This record gives sequence, structure tokens and C-alpha cells, in this order.
Amino acid sequence: MKSDQEYKQEIVEVGRRLYERGLIVAGDGNISVRVTDGILTTPRSVCKGFLSPDMIVKLSPDGTTKIDGTYNASTELPMHMLIYNMRPDIKAVVHAHPPCGTGYAAAGYALDKALISEVILTLGCIPLAGYGTPSTNEITDAMKPFIEKHDALLMANHGAVAYGSSLESAYGRMETLEHFARISLVAKLLGRERELDKEQVDKLIDLRERAGYMSSDKRCQSCGFLSHEPKSKDCDELITLTRSELIELVKHASQLVKQNLS
Repeated sequence: MKSDQEYKQEIVEVGRRLYERGLIVAGDGNISVRVTDGILTTPRSVCKGFLSPDMIVKLSPDGTTKIDGTYNASTELPMHMLIYNMRPDIKAVVHAHPPCGTGYAAAGYALDKALISEVILTLGCIPLAGYGTPSTNEITDAMKPFIEKHDALLMANHGAVAYGSSLESAYGRMETLEHFARISLVAKLLGRERELDKEQVDKLIDLRERAGYMSSDKRCQSCGFLSHEPKSKDCDELITLTRSELIELVKHASQLVKQNLS
């Protein structure tokens, strides 16, 4: 079993990686680890890219009482405690503001399309929780419906949170979330997000469960991909036109309008 000092050093390292990869800036974000006798967490209003182990705060297991540390804990600790209380399997939480992922959250989009096999295998879909004022019950209330069946969330107009059985897995999920957001954005810019079909997704779900990446009770984690209802093709199919094709289409429509008016 690791000592508190070892966990503190891990938190410092993850804070450095988040900052160097541009997933946080300034005093953004917070990190916590659940240990046997409490919660270790980053301090508020401090750049997490330049932490030292002595800056990490230790709280009681319920997160209400400071046991050790000269700094104050993050005001966003309630979101961490909600995750710990709802998910006994979770030992670490990472909250950050990854630019592309947060861009999706600010635009009102979840990352729930079946685009990348590795994301389906290791993380599943990433839902969008509704907006809540930071450091209030609004934000935890918005997150609550999604925590049980998902391991990462986008937070509307705020950022993202990822969690796991270790600090490394929680951080890795945050990296995967942002990587997926970048890939999805590139696909959108190229004019088409080509999703895997249900048969392909079902094979990936079966593979991840047999390999032990996720258990069957996490199938809701792929809620964006596993619907047995066929997708409507009335409005969802993206059509691209060249400039000349668009001009011809507009001319044709204009001629039809003139004919109807004459």
C-alpha cells in the first residue's frame, strides 16, 4: 500500500502533466485521491502545474474536516465527494478544462458518437451534464444522473471530470476525452463524422467485456451507440456540395420560384 507521501507525489506529477499538456491553465482544475483514512486533494487558487507535496491538503473521509495541510482545499471538492460516494470503485478524480472537450461542452454537445474503436473499448461515450454554478449544489445535481454508468463527463460551459480506480487511470481518461474531442472536431471540419454501425459497436462492447476493460453493467456507458432503434435518415445525413454544384442548385431553385410567380 502506498503512503500518503507517495500519493502526494503522484498528485504533483499529474498536476504538472495537466498543465504542460494545456488541459488546465492558471489556477484551473483540481485533483483528489481517496486513501484509507481520508481524501488527499489539491489546494484552491494555486496553479496545479507547480505544486509540491507539502501543498496537498488531507481531509477526513467525508471531506468536511481538514486533517493536515496549510492550504485550503478546492471549493469544487463536493463534485469529487459525490463521485466517491456514488462509486465505491473510484479512488481518484481529475477535473480540468481541456480546450476541445470544453469547447464541445460550451457548444452543448456530448462526445457520444461511435467514431473511434479505442474510445469505445476503454472509455465509452462521454455525456454532457447540464450547467451548474461552480462550487454549488447545482453542479453536483447536474452530474448525479451520469456518474454511476460513466467514467468521464463533460460539464456544460465549464469543463470536464474523469475518474478511475487509480490516479493514473483517471488522468488517462481525461487525456482520452480531449484526444477524442480533437479527432471529432477534425472529422466535423472535414465535413463528415462516419460512425461505426451497430454490429461493429456490438463487437467492440463484447470485446471490452471479455477483456475486462468494462463490465456488462457499464453498457449504458455506450448509450450513444447501443440503441436498437434505427437512426432516422430524414435529417441526420450530411450532404456536401462543391461551389459549382451549390451555384447550380441555387439557380435552379430561383428559376422554379420565378415560374411559380409568373
